[in-house]
Amino acid sequence: MADSSGRAILLVNLGSPDEPTVPAVRRYLRQFLMDGRVLDVPWPLRKFIVEALILPRRPQKTAAAYQSIWTPEGSPLVAISRRVRDKLAQQIGVPLGLGMSYGEPSIRSALEDSQNGGEPTRELLLIPMYPHYAMSTYETTVVAVREAIRRWAPKMQLTVLPPFYDDSAYITALTESASEWLKRPYDHLLFSYHGLPERHLRKTDPTGNHCLSRTDCCRVPSAAQSTCYRAQVLRATEAFVRQAGVPEGKYSIAFQSRLGRDRWLGPDTEHELVGLAQNGVRNLAVICPSFVADCLETLEEIGLDGRDAFLAAGGREFHLIPCLNDHPAWIAALAGWCRRPW
Repeated sequence: MADSSGRAILLVNLGSPDEPTVPAVRRYLRQFLMDGRVLDVPWPLRKFIVEALILPRRPQKTAAAYQSIWTPEGSPLVAISRRVRDKLAQQIGVPLGLGMSYGEPSIRSALEDSQNGGEPTRELLLIPMYPHYAMSTYETTVVAVREAIRRWAPKMQLTVLPPFYDDSAYITALTESASEWLKRPYDHLLFSYHGLPERHLRKTDPTGNHCLSRTDCCRVPSAAQSTCYRAQVLRATEAFVRQAGVPEGKYSIAFQSRLGRDRWLGPDTEHELVGLAQNGVRNLAVICPSFVADCLETLEEIGLDGRDAFLAAGGREFHLIPCLNDHPAWIAALAGWCRRPW
């Protein structure tokens, strides 16, 4: 994968089952949920929860959900990620690889490819495809890549792109990709971010300066913002509405994809969708900035189930704004980061 300079770039996203079948989904969920930064309980308890409580039933439901969004190219997330890789590779002069934290193509296979044939990779730029810091996405990706490098290429030098939630290039790409949808009439814009258990915020910032205890965390620069997911979400939202010209009072924030009974960031997206419809919102637009590529959580959870909940509660029009996907402004943003000194 590396060029004559020994440099290469690796894009990493979450991943997907190989196919929308119960056995494939079971394998994927086992790998995903046994990650100690996703289900952050001691290993014996995590093993019991996954094997005894989740895997006997959840794969059937999740497989059906994947079947509803599957494409001829396979998983939307993986197919879109490959298109992004291919388009970005045309704009930069450094070899570019793609890996998934769970499923294929794996991080390990991407790193092994970089050592086979040609010049071995000596310097690697890792771009975790997550705008915000979370231990279950950004952090676990960085840890997994570091561990793979330690095992398979210990002499490789790693540089990691930090979360880009308020980077001007990201905000510009997000507003440009959404501009066509925001030109259409809408009563309200809902930002649906991926949810996290509140304990994750406490774990990533044990000093207590996170947004769970400080309402001004998103506005007062502090070291806590480097790992405070909620603060980054609020700052990204403010930057977007300012650049996109969304009027005050015409938007709100919610958090989706809850799992289990623990206390999660709120309000919950499903409840918000119902509440907006019941309070008179008839034409709703929804954007999901936690995700740079459309996937199960956007296409099925919001685009199908969320739409049904909103319409059943009295809404009339529901518009899911696509993720960045392979929008030219997003490719340009990635290319700009790849060209920075590293």
